[in-house]
Amino acid sequence: MPAPSLPDNAPLIVIDLQTGMFDGVHEQPIHDAPDIVERTKAVIDWARRGGHKVAFIRHDGPDGDPLAPDEPGWPVWPALGQAADEPTFAKSVRNAFSNPAFGDWLAGQAASAVVLLGAQTDFCVAATVKGAIARGLGVTVVSDAHSTLDNASESAEQVILRHNGEFAEAGVNLVTTKALVGG
Repeated sequence: MPAPSLPDNAPLIVIDLQTGMFDGVHEQPIHDAPDIVERTKAVIDWARRGGHKVAFIRHDGPDGDPLAPDEPGWPVWPALGQAADEPTFAKSVRNAFSNPAFGDWLAGQAASAVVLLGAQTDFCVAATVKGAIARGLGVTVVSDAHSTLDNASESAEQVILRHNGEFAEAGVNLVTTKALVGG
């Protein structure tokens, strides 16, 4: 997967990489969690070096959920090193575009394309990909920097592979971390 040609103003959107996805307190960490952190950090560094804006999406679960506001699993995973000027947009459903403030922020960037990574592949990443396509945005997914958990019928690896195929069929540009960041 070669690096796609991206508009200079295509922001990086980091979806739901929250403490609860990594800490193992309420459920197991997402598949390949340590490497997802390292690849995400590499892509964030690439974005910052290239002048691409970075935004974080945070899922706000209902009361009693490990990802509910102010629960220990709720914050963006600190190991990602979110900068003070990088906004966080909350959502309570799968599609990040459900938050009008996120759409307004993208419009303020005059963004015609986005770069996406995060969790969970089969829920919030997939829904946000569809939301971006529905808005006419070009979409690039970092194919090895989104993850999920095993489900009753598929391993996390199978879910990721299947969704990468579905993303490609939908016209999404897929790129590996290495191809995107170089090296």
